[in-house]
Amino acid sequence: MVHSAEKIILIYITAPTESEARRLLKALIKKRIVACGNISEIESIYRWKGKITNSGEWAIIAKTLDPNFEKAKKEIEKIHSYEIPCIIKIPAVADEKYLNWIKEELKLS
Repeated sequence: MVHSAEKIILIYITAPTESEARRLLKALIKKRIVACGNISEIESIYRWKGKITNSGEWAIIAKTLDPNFEKAKKEIEKIHSYEIPCIIKIPAVADEKYLNWIKEELKLS
């Protein structure tokens, strides 16, 4: 059985601007909550306050271990500009070398 500290997760986050996405991801990496991440420009379509709207956003896919999700969520909520930020935990599977690199970056090895 794999211990939760060994389970890699992806955290999907959206931000309104590229600069905010970079700021969020760098803050999580600096605090060693996540090992790394990707930022991509996306278009979102959603209902907000009764209206269907679309807007450009920036998606962040941050890579970390399962026990760090709550820490990441608290940090994101503290510094994010959205009233209700998108913070989604996605279970993932990684090869052993990549998992070990993540653990090294998080100072867990």
